[in-house]
Amino acid sequence: MSLTYVFNISLYFHHSGAYELAHLEIIAAIVHQLTKNLTPEEIAASGFDKYYVDHTLGLWPQAAGGIPFNACEFQCKGDPITDLVEDMAAEQKARSTYENILRLVKDPEVADPIRYLREREIVHFQRFGEGLRIIQDDLNFKNFYAFNPDFDRNNCK
Repeated sequence: MSLTYVFNISLYFHHSGAYELAHLEIIAAIVHQLTKNLTPEEIAASGFDKYYVDHTLGLWPQAAGGIPFNACEFQCKGDPITDLVEDMAAEQKARSTYENILRLVKDPEVADPIRYLREREIVHFQRFGEGLRIIQDDLNFKNFYAFNPDFDRNNCK
């Protein structure tokens, strides 16, 4: 595997991280637009009151169940196969979340950007899959599900 090839793969994954932050920015903008003019009565009637008590209308990333975002959401083992499979799973989780949102939301000002984000998750999943395939092609194909034979041959004797 050439240094240029490794650099290009690394550059793509670096850009993927930037795209994911852009997704967060789009979601934050949607939430801001939906909440910026809420009255106290609308806040209470919508079930947004508990969030409002803690954050007013400020944006605080959290799951729909109320669990705040934290760095535990990022997984990295340092093994390319493990990390790419984790990345692919994250893309699929995001895609299915966007699909759940689209089942509930009919407002085009919300649904259209969510559809765009869903499409991006599909593309990211495909790119991570391509990266996984390329890495697997470089390994001893009989062993790629269990371990990296190059690592084990040199370091686990």
